[in-house]
Amino acid sequence: MAPVKREQFDHIGVITEAERPGETWVEDTRVWVTNPRDHSHNVEFLRFRHDSEVTGPLRTEPHVAYRTTDLDASIAGHEVLLEPFVVGEGFARVAFVLVDGGVVEFMEYRDPDEEGWF
Repeated sequence: MAPVKREQFDHIGVITEAERPGETWVEDTRVWVTNPRDHSHNVEFLRFRHDSEVTGPLRTEPHVAYRTTDLDASIAGHEVLLEPFVVGEGFARVAFVLVDGGVVEFMEYRDPDEEGWF
């Protein structure tokens, strides 16, 4: 039996109400996010604006994010919390799903070798 291909870990996202230095605005979800590359443990902080339409566990629970080369295949068969959308003017295409009750973000980077942030 061939080993299961696993996506590569990217970051952990934590919901906060506290403003953080260096936040970047994401219009599609109306949230400020920090760059997990700037955190010693790859933590991204998310601060939703009061009028964000994001609800449910994506708005209240932490998430783990993985890089993938095929976003559509990665989310197939999972309950989709947030359909695929593009961040950072094409920097990455992302989606959020539930996997065994936990929130998971899959990220398909325009450049699979990307090490920066949008």
